[in-house]
Parts: sequence; structure tokens; C-alpha cells
Amino acid sequence: MTEDTHHKPDYLTGRLLIASPAIGDPRFDRSVVLVCAHSNDSAMGLVVNKPMDALRLPTLFEQLGVTSEIEAPDQAVLFGGPIDRDRGFVLHTDDYASDETTLGIGPGVGLTATKDILEAIASSTPPRRCLLALGYAGWTEGQLEDEIGSNAWLVVDPDEDLLFAEDFDRKWEKALGKLGIAPEFLSASSGHA
Repeated sequence: MTEDTHHKPDYLTGRLLIASPAIGDPRFDRSVVLVCAHSNDSAMGLVVNKPMDALRLPTLFEQLGVTSEIEAPDQAVLFGGPIDRDRGFVLHTDDYASDETTLGIGPGVGLTATKDILEAIASSTPPRRCLLALGYAGWTEGQLEDEIGSNAWLVVDPDEDLLFAEDFDRKWEKALGKLGIAPEFLSASSGHA
């Protein structure tokens, strides 16, 4: 008997979505999204390849009043998605974890959305790698599955280098490359065999 993965809770948690030209939403054009939570009722993810114009981590620390023991890394703050854009989320390696506030996403990756993680990044013991995003992408019951079925998203397993790389302009192509797909061979229209 085969397992119906489309109705298995968490079946996309920890996987990457790669926007195809059929996405139909300019906010997600050429996006790579890490699915942070997926259930039968909803899904939530973070766009990991769209830096926000002119917003860098040191500026955000200053705005939030986070004092740094070390020089804050000069990394981009990402557009995590169109929902709740004032809320921050930090994807990080699992060498940082807060028992009460860190959500395990998959092997080696956690998500923390409290000020604790910012203080850890500002300390002498930050997570080895991290990305900070404002906002998130969300889907209602069955919406993500429908979008995947309509070829709006391709699905691939992440690796740490792809997920945390700061080469944001190339991340979409690199994610496609994990599937053996060259961007020039993608089309906005597709069919089903």
C-alpha cells in the first residue's frame, strides 16, 4: 500500500519551494521558499532569496535597541513573505536552540522568532549560520498543494549551503540546478501527461 503524502502532516516541512514562471504573483517571482511548517490545515514558509532594499542587520539591531558584544554581521534582512511584514523570523543552524521558542524545521535547521535569537547573534556565541527575514508566506488548507499541482512551485530538499548562502541573485538558479533544470527550459505554461 502506498502512502498518500499529500495528506500526511508535515510532508513539506523543511523542504524548499522553487517558484516556476507559472507562479502568477510578482511577489514570488524567482523565489525560493523554505517551508517551515505544513499541516492539513495550513502552511507557512520564508522566502530565503529576496533581500530588502537597504535594510541590513546592524540597522535593524539599532532600530530594535539590540546591543552587540561583537560587530553585528553586515548581512541583508530578507523579505520573508507578504504576511505580517513587521514580524521577524530567524532561520539558523541548530547549534543555537531555545527550548521554548525554537522550532525544528529539519536536519540542522531551526526557526526562532523571539528577541533571544537576535541577542545570540549580537553575542560572542551566535549560531554558525543564520538568515533574518521580515514577514512570511502562508497558505490556507489545500492552497499550497493546489499551487504545486498547477506547477507554480517545484519542490527540492535543501542543503545548508543553498539555504544560508548570501548569493541571493543566484539562489533560484542553484535551487533549480539541484533538480537538474536550467532556467531557460522553464515555461509559464505547462501540461500534464
